[in-house]
Amino acid sequence: MSQSRTFHVAVVGATGAVGQKMLETLEDRDFPIGQLSLLSSSRSAGKKMTFKGEEITLQEAKPESFENVDIALFSAGGSVSKKLAPEAVKRGALVIDNTSAYRMAEDVPLVVPEVNEADIEKHKGIIANPNCSTIQMVAALEPIRKTLGMERVIVSTYQAVSGAGNEAAEELREQSQAFLNGEDLEANILPVGGDKRHFPIAFNALPQIDMFQDNGYTFEEMKMINETKKIMHMPELSVAATCVRLPFFTSHAESVYIEVEKAGVSVEEVKQLLADAPGIVLEDDPSTQTYPTPLSAAEKRDVFVGRIRKDLDNDKGFHLWVVSDNLLKGAAWNSVQIAERVVANDWL
Repeated sequence: MSQSRTFHVAVVGATGAVGQKMLETLEDRDFPIGQLSLLSSSRSAGKKMTFKGEEITLQEAKPESFENVDIALFSAGGSVSKKLAPEAVKRGALVIDNTSAYRMAEDVPLVVPEVNEADIEKHKGIIANPNCSTIQMVAALEPIRKTLGMERVIVSTYQAVSGAGNEAAEELREQSQAFLNGEDLEANILPVGGDKRHFPIAFNALPQIDMFQDNGYTFEEMKMINETKKIMHMPELSVAATCVRLPFFTSHAESVYIEVEKAGVSVEEVKQLLADAPGIVLEDDPSTQTYPTPLSAAEKRDVFVGRIRKDLDNDKGFHLWVVSDNLLKGAAWNSVQIAERVVANDWL
């Protein structure tokens, strides 16, 4: 394929937190765009957004919006993806979907390029972008799994409010101000907009992300469990998750406990595997208090890992601290990365 070829790219949900990051990332990476369509709800249609110094008018996303589109990046909610992704595919577009609509569908590849790039080639028109908290975890675990094997993963997440959208971030701002002013806190969005009760996030921790399922886990926790097994092609892997929303704006942090298959592995070996891995930055030196934080990872595309230590009771057990910008590697960058691999390998 001639690298001089350009593509008609559509971004669905361009005004949302992730949509905006997708545009920034496409511009930043100088993705080969010949034509760009920005698609949104009827509410936002007619507004203008800027890309590479040019003003582009938002259009309402409809089936016919995808005529002649090569690659469509979707981030406008699962119901929009379910309705419009098949319409885009029908018109010849490749859909890279950043919602949960197709992640567990059998014939849809669920891709983190550093982990399972080869799965992209099997697409039938739709490629799913995993959940933000899953992406950073599997990216960090894959170099370890590949060399040392993996038997168990237990993760507790510390997730930023931007993962729940722009309105949740605004609610944190308003509640923080009210708290500092000694006023009552009004909660309308978190933990889940559609659930019965809402709780303040300011100066708080909410152990619920998404709706509770019949097994007592939340949908976010089940996403991490099921997606990890699918991406790693390990249905037999033991995975458990507890997902918690905390009052900061950007980057998810995760405390991850793993058990590898190989015995007698040192912390240094694990650190070396991570230091050599693509897309991973090792920040781990207790003597200088070096470790990643949500603030230090914000606006960066990599996954940062620190606090690596051996379990005191299990020779095959290790603890890691994994941090990444949930809107970049956790969403926009992973989607654009998939698009880059599609173009580079001629997998359109």
